[in-house]
Amino acid sequence: MCDTFVALSPATADGTVVFGKNSDRPAGEGQSVACFGGDRHPPGAALRCTYIEIPQAPRTFATLLSKIDWMWGAEMGANELGVVIGNEAVWTREPAGPPALLGMDLVRLGLERGETAFKALEIITSLLERFGQGGACAENDPSFTYHNAFLIADAAEAWVLETAGRHWVAERVTSGMRNISNGLTIRTHFDMSSAGLIDHARRRGLYNGTDDFDFAAAFGAGAADPDPYSRQACGRRLLSEREGRMTPDHMMTILRDHDSGICMHGPFETTASMVSHISGSADARHWFTGAPHPCRTPFRAYAMDGTADAECWPREPLQAAPTDGFEISERGSV
Repeated sequence: MCDTFVALSPATADGTVVFGKNSDRPAGEGQSVACFGGDRHPPGAALRCTYIEIPQAPRTFATLLSKIDWMWGAEMGANELGVVIGNEAVWTREPAGPPALLGMDLVRLGLERGETAFKALEIITSLLERFGQGGACAENDPSFTYHNAFLIADAAEAWVLETAGRHWVAERVTSGMRNISNGLTIRTHFDMSSAGLIDHARRRGLYNGTDDFDFAAAFGAGAADPDPYSRQACGRRLLSEREGRMTPDHMMTILRDHDSGICMHGPFETTASMVSHISGSADARHWFTGAPHPCRTPFRAYAMDGTADAECWPREPLQAAPTDGFEISERGSV
């Protein structure tokens, strides 16, 4: 499931960038904060991801990740240059492919190889087109597969990347606020796309070739028009309530919200959370819960070497945890 948010100037209190994500996964699945140093690699080196092997990059950057314990990739994370990425499961009309790169693999690859948000976008899309995406996304459920959307940010800008198989569109965000959940959100306006996207949609009978091309309407498995009670819509309202004054602790409050379903409990639960404050290239602070339920678990600041600060955020008391048997409300389930 998941929800990912970004706020840029003038929506933030100090003109910087604030990023946040809840990772919603099968209840009880382990997810840990992990760091990996940067390195240089010899020509011809190979890299084993979760399911497939791909060529290693000549150089990789240090990363700080919230990493699902059983897979190579990560749900969210940052690199030493102040790039942050989170991904979302989306369901599309493109068929599920064979085991290939998972969305979580692409998050980690973008962070390891991308000097900027735009470069990370280019890396993710080029790997997606070359190797495809596919494979079981849950350790004990081979039927649980999906395509992916990504929110990628640095100190200067953010990009929303939404995919369907090997096809994709990307929207640049340079100010204000943006969030994504578990459905396609990019409609007729996008700044970049995969080659041959519209022709492919026409051949598949997903686009009539006459109206304005609408990526979400053509490729989304559900309704393209947003549900006003969906988590994505609720998250947008929670962002707008803090427009012009967003801070990391405000973002943490959003990630702990139960009424929207953003803080998720049940068969799927929020297994980990992350907030980042990016004020310049390679000048960022990152907080992770490293455990389920941000309503119960404080955020702890982590350095790029994986050491955790003793100080926890938010400083105010956490909201009361739901009682046992808490179920996500209908409006929070989309």
